[in-house]
Amino acid sequence: MKKANILFIIHDLYQSKNIFPLGIGYLASTLEQKGHRVSVYCQDLFHNSNEELARYLDNNKYDIIGLGFLSARFKETIVELCDVITKHKKNAWLVLGGHGPSPIPEYIINQTDADIVSIGESEETIIDIVEQKISKACDMSKIGGIAWKNGEKVIINNRKKALKEMDDIPFPAWHLFPVEEYKKAVKIFDQADDEFSLTAMSSRGCINKCNFCYRMENHIRLRSMENFVAELKILEDIYKITNFIFADEMFVLNKKRLIKFEKELEKVDINIRFSCDARVDNFDRELAFILKRCGCVFINLGLESTDDNVLRLMNKNSTLEQNINAVESILSVPGIGIGLNFLWGHIGDTEKSLFDMVKFIKKYNTYNQIRTIRPPTPYPGSDLYYTAIEKNLLKGPEDFFKKFKNSDLYMVNFTDIPENRFYELIFEANKELILDHHKNTDKNYVEANYLIDQFKSLYFEEDFKFRGARKDKL
Repeated sequence: MKKANILFIIHDLYQSKNIFPLGIGYLASTLEQKGHRVSVYCQDLFHNSNEELARYLDNNKYDIIGLGFLSARFKETIVELCDVITKHKKNAWLVLGGHGPSPIPEYIINQTDADIVSIGESEETIIDIVEQKISKACDMSKIGGIAWKNGEKVIINNRKKALKEMDDIPFPAWHLFPVEEYKKAVKIFDQADDEFSLTAMSSRGCINKCNFCYRMENHIRLRSMENFVAELKILEDIYKITNFIFADEMFVLNKKRLIKFEKELEKVDINIRFSCDARVDNFDRELAFILKRCGCVFINLGLESTDDNVLRLMNKNSTLEQNINAVESILSVPGIGIGLNFLWGHIGDTEKSLFDMVKFIKKYNTYNQIRTIRPPTPYPGSDLYYTAIEKNLLKGPEDFFKKFKNSDLYMVNFTDIPENRFYELIFEANKELILDHHKNTDKNYVEANYLIDQFKSLYFEEDFKFRGARKDKL
């Protein structure tokens, strides 16, 4: 069979800290396994202009050009980038994928003139796309799990079933990427200057469905710990990676799985340090000790609120009592930092619920990272998005992208608080948290005031370039 030439473009995020693009890494290795030729173009790391990309495309020929993105980047980056690609792609198919286009493929195709949107996880779909592109038939109707344009009409083919056997996916094609740059781009908590970190993932999905979350596939699917640890060992041996950012939505699933992880680490004789995410409803002190023995140095907790009614309306399936228990369980184990993540501006939120969060953060903060509070964004595909439409707060994707400016701003006010007062309150709360961080970390007031001014510009002066308080450490 003829072999295809495929290019993946990693779009610019306009920031210095960029994690390794695992999704593209898996797609690239899947394609290479089938004998296809794959290249990557990393605008995120090198900040190549679209003009430079256009010249690159003019000098090369591809069958497929792939681009993945989140909704937050669509208007800011993706529309113009797709226009450049479309003008210089020659006979290639432009294929879009990821969390951004998957829930609203018809809108995305009409806005970008892309040839295909791959809906959901794409390891199997990308192979079918490539094989049709290089075949004589070249028939998009034969490809499951895509949207495509037939004349003026967008056709959405039947979805493929989600992948279940995670161990069948080959390890990411690290050799195609500038790993030496990625491994220096992000550091985890208390990482030494001469150590390196990279992203890895042992599972996909989550056992819950919070209403502000969009997940491309339902349910949680696990890699075996033998398979996962083998990947970590390769990264240590070849790329000298000893620090990891585990990108699982729910790495801490249960004690049995963590104990298996610990045994596999011992078996291959690898000592690692890592950060991970966890839910609070299944967390206790024993779990924290197991994580510590495995090398965990930082746990992100999606606490989201200190108000039980708001947690219920979020469909968090957790309580304030469980939030406190999880935090105190981690604090009982020395050497593990906590990411205390909260949202304010959800249905049911009040002025009191905001400052209860501030009190909670100040009480339990380990000051490993600056903690601030942001509003929930009803991204397309999430239940909150459809709730906003039902309440006539949003009209659809066009209205979403018209209103969305920055993920630290609210774009839909789900509360009874007027807009001006809303921003006065959240500014006051975040200012208090920034100054508290300064007070407890010996940071100087210049740094604290700089970040406070950034929030002020975002909230009150429509400066939408803000990239979040933790993009650069305070």
